[in-house]
Amino acid sequence: MPKDHKTILATANAAIMDGDFEGFLKFCTEDTVWNFVGDTILRGKEAVREWMVVAYKEPPRFQVHHMIGDGDFVAALGEITLTDEEGNTQPHAYCDVWRFRDGKMAELQAFVVLAS
Repeated sequence: MPKDHKTILATANAAIMDGDFEGFLKFCTEDTVWNFVGDTILRGKEAVREWMVVAYKEPPRFQVHHMIGDGDFVAALGEITLTDEEGNTQPHAYCDVWRFRDGKMAELQAFVVLAS
C-alpha cells in the first residue's frame, strides 16, 4: 500500500505546483488535519482550502529528495520554494509526514524551516 500512497502524494503535490488546489484537495479526507509544527493547525478541508488561497498566491515548487512509506504513513523530505507577502521567493527545507485513511490524506505533520 505505501507505493500507492506515494503515488497519491506525488500526484497531489503536482496539482499544487500547477495551482490546482481543488485537484490537490480531492486527495484529502473531509476531516483532514494539517499541523504545521510550531505554528498553526488547520482542521478540515475547508480550512485548508482557505489557507491555500492566502499562503499559495504563487504556487509552491517542490523538490522531493526522498519519499518513505510505512503502512498508512508517507514521509516526504526535500525542498520547497515559497513566495512571501512581498513577492520574494524563499527556499525552505521540509519534511511532511502524511497519514492516509481509506486511500486519502487524513493528517499532515509539516516541518518547514528557511534554508540557509
